[in-house]
Amino acid sequence: MNLVNLESVSHAYGPKPLLNDVSLGIEAGERIGVVGRNGGGKTTLMSVIAGDVRPDSGRVTHNRGLRVGFLSQRDDLHPEITVRELVLDGRAEHEWAGDQQVREILANLIGDLDLDARAGDLSGGERRRTALAKLLIDEHDLIMLDEPTNHLDIEAIAWLAAHLSGRKSALVVVTHDRWFLDAVSTRTWEVVDGRVERYEGGYAAYVLAKAERARLAQAAEERRQNLMRKEIAWLRRGPPARTSKPKFRIEAAQALIANEPPPRESVELMRFAAARLGRTVYDLEDVTLHAGGPDAGPLVLDHATWQFGPGDRIGLIGVNGSGKSSVLRLLADTVKPDSGRVVRGKTVRLAYLSQELAELDPTRRVLETVEEIRKYIQVGKKEWSASQMLERLGFKGEAQWKVIGDLSGGERRRLQLLRLLMDDPNVLLLDEPTNDLDIETLNELEDLLDGWAGTLILVSHDRYFLERVADRCVALLGDGKLSMLPGGVDEYLERRAAGNAVTARVGTGVGATRPVPSQAPAAAEGTPSATDQGKAGLSAKEERELRKDLNRLERQLDKLGEQEAKLHTAMAEAASDYAKLGSLDAQLRDVLTQKDAVEAEWLEVADRLGD
Repeated sequence: MNLVNLESVSHAYGPKPLLNDVSLGIEAGERIGVVGRNGGGKTTLMSVIAGDVRPDSGRVTHNRGLRVGFLSQRDDLHPEITVRELVLDGRAEHEWAGDQQVREILANLIGDLDLDARAGDLSGGERRRTALAKLLIDEHDLIMLDEPTNHLDIEAIAWLAAHLSGRKSALVVVTHDRWFLDAVSTRTWEVVDGRVERYEGGYAAYVLAKAERARLAQAAEERRQNLMRKEIAWLRRGPPARTSKPKFRIEAAQALIANEPPPRESVELMRFAAARLGRTVYDLEDVTLHAGGPDAGPLVLDHATWQFGPGDRIGLIGVNGSGKSSVLRLLADTVKPDSGRVVRGKTVRLAYLSQELAELDPTRRVLETVEEIRKYIQVGKKEWSASQMLERLGFKGEAQWKVIGDLSGGERRRLQLLRLLMDDPNVLLLDEPTNDLDIETLNELEDLLDGWAGTLILVSHDRYFLERVADRCVALLGDGKLSMLPGGVDEYLERRAAGNAVTARVGTGVGATRPVPSQAPAAAEGTPSATDQGKAGLSAKEERELRKDLNRLERQLDKLGEQEAKLHTAMAEAASDYAKLGSLDAQLRDVLTQKDAVEAEWLEVADRLGD
């Protein structure tokens, strides 16, 4: 049974048709992810389905009594209303505090807010989370969410995905967060050129299905061209015997990626990065850092020692307020450590993308502002012009001649990022680079970064982008240390869930709560704290040397992993040459033995460091 039906719906803003003769339906319990370029019509489609926008033509029908919850991108909270009044809608405390689901929603979305705070005093992100909490507490047959992951950290996004997956309501969600799309959706709609293309499955299935459609379309075009050539030859030479038509088959999804190389040539990029940077990039030596200056704000680093080497691609993870941006500012030399020192390599050429948009002359044109940095840049093995780079990041054709004053926030973000890349840095610090970028632009950015040789340190709540671009993850868990996460984001969530932080109470202190980072209580004098037990007796110099050993061993593991993959490929190619197979097998056993030894040494060093 369909909850909503759209019949031949069309809608345009100005001369641009965003929806053109669209017919579709949403069934009870269906879970749909909506993707497409910025400005392509996703939000318009959501508004039409929700009944907030009347289409220019066609018909939208809702089931009688349908309860629709719609989180739009607009903020319409009355500034005088309190969080308690807005979210709990006058419910008595004993009523909502006894409801486990309500407590869980409050704890995970607004656990850090005062329930008696006025909406007008909240930040944009806090208002957004408050509106989302209100929607989820109410009962709905259809939940519609337009960019719900904005202003949520990785932990909150994971919770929201699990929460939505456990609800019985139908769901339609617009988001650029591809991990979230995969986690919550069972169907995907792509809004493109006024149409809505429908695919089965979440984001990963959509990518495979779209690639298969493109392959079939290319095959069909090639077949048409071949047929035309044959027909022309027949007309010129007379009617020869007809041959049977070629037969095409649909390849399995695995066949689409069977011959696809890894996204990055890690060994080559590491070698090139080392040539550009030398041995030292950043060494943190016994650094203490507070977010608001010496002893002025939350503790971020407490006598931390760490090394960022040439070619490292590191994702920095932590809850909002844990100090990720402060660490980037420390590396960018815009803030100083309270104590300790930061050693920067002499050859470091830094580019730092902060969350604040850099001021650009609003009267200049887009292409001019990029060409003033550099007209050509080498990415991987190919040279790109400023115009080609702009096109890759979504500035096509006439858009390159737009006046900067006419750009949207997302377009300015893309322009700022591109100007940084055109300056040919060898160290990139990126603080939430995916804000306001659509999925196609994210794909292009990932592809650009795959060919970029240098040290990359990334902060992002976009889990898909983080895991795609970074090779390793490091976390701020609230203990003043940088903690290596061999298991990536999954390990981070497990460690958080296992109690690496204390629990913060919601509102008046009733109900379940969401963990937030906190310093461990001071240990009794003369007694090592829990965080120091693994490093007991280590001096700052010894810890620094162990960090260097850890980085060296990780590079050895990467190199051995590359050798192992190449040997497996060579063995597959030499399947009928038994003499060669024997030689390759001996090499493989030698590589695996070395790998086991290096892994054992890595574990021993990591254990001494307490990571």
